[in-house]
Amino acid sequence: MKNNHNEPKHPRIFEPVALILTTVTAIFGAIIGMQIITTLGVTPNTSIIGALIAMLIARIPITIFKKYKSIHRQNLVQTSISSATFGAANSLLIPIGIPFLMGNTELIIPMLIGAALAMFVDAAVLYKLFDSKLFPAKGTWAPGAATAEAILAGDKGGKRAGLLGVGTGIGIIGAFLHIPMSAFGVAFIGNIWALTMFGIGLLFRQYSIPFFGVDVNALYIPHGLMIGSGLVALVQVSILIFSKEKPSKKSSNPEVAASIELSDDSQYTRPIKEAKRALGLGFLAYVVVALIIAITGGIVTDMSPGMFIGFLFFAAFAAFVHELIVGIAAMHSGWFPAFAVAFITLLIGMMIGFPPVALALLAGFSAATGPAFADMGYDFKAGHILRGHGKDREYEKKGREQQYITAMIAFGIALLTVVFTYKGYFAQNLVPPVDAVYVSTIQAGTSLEVAKQLLIWAIPGAILQLIGGPSRQLGILFATGLLITTPYAGFAVLAGIIIRVIWRKAKGKEADASMSILAAGFIAGDAIYSFFSSVFKLGK
Repeated sequence: MKNNHNEPKHPRIFEPVALILTTVTAIFGAIIGMQIITTLGVTPNTSIIGALIAMLIARIPITIFKKYKSIHRQNLVQTSISSATFGAANSLLIPIGIPFLMGNTELIIPMLIGAALAMFVDAAVLYKLFDSKLFPAKGTWAPGAATAEAILAGDKGGKRAGLLGVGTGIGIIGAFLHIPMSAFGVAFIGNIWALTMFGIGLLFRQYSIPFFGVDVNALYIPHGLMIGSGLVALVQVSILIFSKEKPSKKSSNPEVAASIELSDDSQYTRPIKEAKRALGLGFLAYVVVALIIAITGGIVTDMSPGMFIGFLFFAAFAAFVHELIVGIAAMHSGWFPAFAVAFITLLIGMMIGFPPVALALLAGFSAATGPAFADMGYDFKAGHILRGHGKDREYEKKGREQQYITAMIAFGIALLTVVFTYKGYFAQNLVPPVDAVYVSTIQAGTSLEVAKQLLIWAIPGAILQLIGGPSRQLGILFATGLLITTPYAGFAVLAGIIIRVIWRKAKGKEADASMSILAAGFIAGDAIYSFFSSVFKLGK
């Protein structure tokens, strides 16, 4: 089958220029990620920045750089910078900041080893799950779609470039006016049911105190809802894995069509058998990583043999569920509550009664999983679009493999960057702010009241997730909204959904292409503004 990219073989990351460029952008991404997570508490989306860098390189009038007119080489550059940014900031620096703030500096290296191993396992599991019926390539994965549209617009120009330019301009202006434009953009391309619940959750979080006099966070309502919906989501994933395949057929009923889509395995490049094997091996790998952390961290002597075995399996199970929940939220909303879900793991670990040092390692281990999983999903989505939406299955698989190798190299560079720089950050007391929340929670301890609240709110979370089913993820997305504190994001999501519904009714299916390109522009503009405003703040 002829590819629309005019490249018979997918570019390889081990081409000399590609490897050098990937290394340089990965170092840049890792440093930017560490700097911004320690000073502003967030991780910037550098995918669009990576795409822009690659496009600029393609315009340098030197022969070796002309190769970067290839949209697939540009995709490898953005994969590299994005992986290094999230890897260094979220998967490595956040975990090692916890023992530092607790005063257990001897645990920093064991935690770093464990977090690094967890990050690599996390990415490997996603590689084996992406474009299976659990995490389909046709899922929203909004930041990845935005990156792909930016690269395609730079390549093709014309009306597409014009629409993307308008969307990006609106995104930058909106972000400047403190409107969360990525939330607005994702409303145009995601599952309407899932995003409506996400938007309602965001509004509840913002207005629960002024309107109802209730602090949902202090009452652990979002955490309880996430526990309940997360457990149901795990059951739903299990049912999808073990359900018998049904013959593929079309239906005019969208509910029936969605059900058939989820059960028909032939349309995916990853068979469910591979996904099953990946989940099983991933869980075993997490048990081994938990054992390595426990032994090198010296916590074996702090617990009885029974509690130690319990710690290993709870830590592995928590890491496993954490990556699934974060992945589901990231796929549907473009946002992922990694900090909050790790905090839930910590709360449950405290109720079980693990000692403080074990809790610190548990929180770090859980925090290390999820971000790499979600970010790699975005990168694979970008590649999937650029490679023609998987029409040429072999080309799609080869391209995804090159992205995976690129990401693993970038994670390795992120690890080396953290190893050589973390002492400098900690010497200046530059630690990710979320670590202070984990540590103060461990030091304060927990109570039966907290356990009761989590149990009470787990019930409606479970019911909501059950009602929505695996294709909508209502419970997970509602809890995600409640866990995120971005002002006015709820209004942005719901306004976007209303505009989308009206536009679709007026223009029909032909509106979808324009909406998706404009939405990509809104998300790209928001990412560009956030990135440069963050860098500008650092320079002050």
